[in-house]
Amino acid sequence: MSSWKGKTRGGLLGYKIFIYVLNKLGLNAAYALLRVVSAYFVVSAPKATASIYRYFRQIWHYSRWRSLRSVFKNYYVFGQTLIDKIAIGSGAVRNFEYTTEGVEHLKTLKDTGGIIISAHLGNWEIAGLMLDRIDLTTNILIFEAEHEKIKQYLENVMSDRKVNIIPIKQDLSHIFKINMAIRNKEIVCMHGDRFTDGSRVAEKMFMGQNAYFPLGPFAIVSKLKVPYSFAYALRGKKRKYELSATPIQTDSGTAHEVLDDYVLNLEEKLKQYPLQWFNYYDFWSNDVRGAIIE
Repeated sequence: MSSWKGKTRGGLLGYKIFIYVLNKLGLNAAYALLRVVSAYFVVSAPKATASIYRYFRQIWHYSRWRSLRSVFKNYYVFGQTLIDKIAIGSGAVRNFEYTTEGVEHLKTLKDTGGIIISAHLGNWEIAGLMLDRIDLTTNILIFEAEHEKIKQYLENVMSDRKVNIIPIKQDLSHIFKINMAIRNKEIVCMHGDRFTDGSRVAEKMFMGQNAYFPLGPFAIVSKLKVPYSFAYALRGKKRKYELSATPIQTDSGTAHEVLDDYVLNLEEKLKQYPLQWFNYYDFWSNDVRGAIIE
């Protein structure tokens, strides 16, 4: 099925080990350990490996050998972004370089608040953390099914940053918190490329094949009529990140129209960074049982 199950693989112990190595031995040691962990995941996470292997074979038409090598590289870059997120969030900003495209658009949100929609391409949480550099209070939406202990642990590690976590819950209490954040002229960051069972979804052409996207984030933008932007943080070479943001939009139109713009923008970014697609399930599957197609 193409719906996400609401949980990210990994445990609290794994985070603690990497944070320990990061604090005691530095980033290079953490990256070295990551190579071993990435190779381990290639064989120990068969479902995730199979889905990302199909991504390279069917979307990019890589050979079998290149696809297999790309799976390892994908896991490795994914691990790097997680380590980088912890390092940046705990204050080690100077260890990284940044290039920006459109960040001036985000600065205007300081006077109004707004919504930033990203994807599991690169590290959208790093994009949120980097907003702290332009003095924006950021709220990041995370599914309630994500491991609570990990979230609490990371919040403690990154306690000095102006980043809040809003859990997405079945009782829709997160909608109230989103409204409060917007009224307080804060930023709400959410992803627009995953959905869980029971979600409203829409079918769109994406990377040459049909795929399903959640309508929820785009319906929020459309109904609240708030300023919004699509933003990403993509990892380049030598600890360099590219933060990009589209011009601020205020006349949002319908949820489907906002989603159409998002899909086009996401496709453009994915073509630039194919290794940084971090959706480890059958994203292009036609099996969307449990979702509501609109």
